[in-house]
Amino acid sequence: MTQTELRRKALSIIEARRQQAQTDAQSRQQEIYRKIPEIAETKRMLADSASRLSAAILRKDGRLKENLEQIKRDNTEGSRLIKQLLVQNGFPEDFLEVHYRCKFCEDTGFLENSMCDCLKRLMSRLACEELDRSANMPDADFEHFSLNYYKGIVIDGTDCYSKMSEVADFCKRYADSFGPASKSILMMGKTGVGKTHLSMAVAKEAARKGYNVVYGSVMELIRTVEKEHFGRGEEDSDTLQILTSCDLLVMDDLGSELHTSFYEAALYNIINARINKGIPTIISTNYSFEEMSSVYNERIISRLGGCFELLLFCGRDIRQLKSMER
Repeated sequence: MTQTELRRKALSIIEARRQQAQTDAQSRQQEIYRKIPEIAETKRMLADSASRLSAAILRKDGRLKENLEQIKRDNTEGSRLIKQLLVQNGFPEDFLEVHYRCKFCEDTGFLENSMCDCLKRLMSRLACEELDRSANMPDADFEHFSLNYYKGIVIDGTDCYSKMSEVADFCKRYADSFGPASKSILMMGKTGVGKTHLSMAVAKEAARKGYNVVYGSVMELIRTVEKEHFGRGEEDSDTLQILTSCDLLVMDDLGSELHTSFYEAALYNIINARINKGIPTIISTNYSFEEMSSVYNERIISRLGGCFELLLFCGRDIRQLKSMER
């Protein structure tokens, strides 16, 4: 989902909140009019103020200022009487007011010409939910990343607990300080050792900060680009432009895609365009550099090796370890 689509969806939710708040206020008003007729009568008197004001202006009898002051006093007294009657009958004095979710923008999403914080927070939440749906990993965040699965595991002389503690700390610091000029990261390691979990955790933190994040497997993303290239995609969509310009692109499972000339060219174009623009990309792969060199051309390997921060993951397949716990 693009930033424009997120904003459109968030605004529709906020507009629904506004309409619901106004509907609820009308229901409360009808309830009070039935229970406390004096308030209904006072409200009618206040509504007559506008008519009296128009009449005072049209009369041009030189008493406009005096009439305005009297109408103002009547309105103040009427409002005071309504609050008093509400409290006397066990209702809060603001019972008849419209209770918007956001008191600052009154559920419009904007303060003058800028976005209200409520709209920004809602867009961030929707972005995180979209990431969860994309990866089907609702618990893929830093809070749910457990180092217990790496304890006591030594592979090729590497203490996996110590190594993965460093990797997790790096990812947390990266997420905390994430910005448009952050480094690109290549996460490399065997299947099931936490690459997708930590890349998603970073993506969610970036989305919460309001950055436009796109997540997907390399195969899914390039397949979408291919469909659009050959006229089989959705109308008015430009996935390639989105992938080369979003604030953070997370491409999971490099090496699982079909190795056709189109896929390889598209992958290179995406990586190279983002490097040239200086915007960050996170790529995860089960391949080693030696294995990738036997599959991808030299230009892709050169970009990955020279322009990405390498994070080496180690451990045993966590999915298998979890299944053994059941």
